[in-house]
Amino acid sequence: MEWMLMALVSAGLLGVYDLAKKLAARDNAVPMVLFATACVATAIWGPLLVIQHLAGDAFPIEFLKVEPLTWTDHGKLLAKSVLVGASWTLALFALKHLPLSIAAPIRSTSPVWTIAIAIGVLGERPTWMQWAGIAIVIASFWRFSTLGKSEGIRFTTDRWVGCMLLATLLGALSSIYDKYLLQSGGYSPATVQAWFTIYMLPVMTPLALHWWIHQRGRDDSTPGVPAEGLSPVDNVEKESQNENLARSIEPEPARGTIDARSTSKFEFRTAVWCISPLLLAADMVYFTAMANPDAMVSVISTLRRCSVVVALVLGASRLGELNLRRKAICVAGILFGAAMILLGN
Repeated sequence: MEWMLMALVSAGLLGVYDLAKKLAARDNAVPMVLFATACVATAIWGPLLVIQHLAGDAFPIEFLKVEPLTWTDHGKLLAKSVLVGASWTLALFALKHLPLSIAAPIRSTSPVWTIAIAIGVLGERPTWMQWAGIAIVIASFWRFSTLGKSEGIRFTTDRWVGCMLLATLLGALSSIYDKYLLQSGGYSPATVQAWFTIYMLPVMTPLALHWWIHQRGRDDSTPGVPAEGLSPVDNVEKESQNENLARSIEPEPARGTIDARSTSKFEFRTAVWCISPLLLAADMVYFTAMANPDAMVSVISTLRRCSVVVALVLGASRLGELNLRRKAICVAGILFGAAMILLGN
C-alpha cells in the first residue's frame, strides 16, 4: 500500500507541474523553455554528483546516493533521456496550443496505453474490473473530444491533439522502461534520476540551437515594403486593411491556449524556474514507488495520472478555461475508471 500512496503524492506534484509548464510556455518559445528546464535540473543534480564523488561513502543523504555505472549502464539511461525528451517536446508544443483542461486529460489516458503494453510485453493480465475501468477511461476521453470541438479543437484533425497523443504513448513506453530499469535492472531511484537528468541537457540542446539560429527575434508583424505608387498614408491604410482581413480569416485561439505566433521571444520567468524542482520531486517519489518489487506499473501509471484533478482546479482558477463543469464530469469518469483499475488488483 505504501507504493500506492507514493504514487498519489507524485500525482499531486505532477498536477502543479502541469500548471507550471502551461504558464512557462504561454507566449514563450517552447524549445528554450525545455532547454532552460534541463539547465535548471542539471544545476540541481550536477553539484550533488560532484559532492558525492568527493565525499565518497561519507555522503550523508542516503536516498540521493548514486551508484557507479558502466558504459552500458550509461547507454541505457541515455536511451531513457531520449525517450522522455521526445515525449516532453511533443507534449509541451501541444500544451502551448491546447487548453490545459483538454491537454491534461489526454495525458491522463497514459495508463490505458501502459496497461496495453504491459499485457503484451510484461505478461500482466488485467482482471474484469480493470478492463471495465479501462473502458470507462476511454469513454471519458471520448467525451472530452466532444467538448474540445466546442472550443474549436477537433480531435480527429487537430495536429496538437495528435502531438499530445504521441507524447502520451511515448510516456507509456517510458513507464515500462522505468519498471525494467528499477526492478529488473536493479538501478536505484537516485541513479536513474541523476543521470537521466544530466543527459536531458544534451538531448534538449539541438532543438534550442535550432530555435536560436532560425527563430530568435523574428517578428511576424513586421510591416511590409511600401507598395509602389502609393503614398505613406495609403500604405498605412492598406496595411491596416490587410491586418483586419487576416484577423477575420484566422480563427481566434481557444480560450486557455497560447497564440501560436508568439514563438520568437523567450522570457525566463518564475514558472520556468519551478518546472524542474516540481518534476524532480514528483519523479523521485515515483521512482521510489516503482522500485518496490510488489509495484505494478499499470497501477502506478493510473494513479499518477489522477494529477488531472489538480490541473482542472488550477486551470479554472488561473487560466479561465471553458466548459469546466462538463469537463469535471469527464474527470470524475477518469478517476472512477482509475479506481476500478486500482481495486481490480
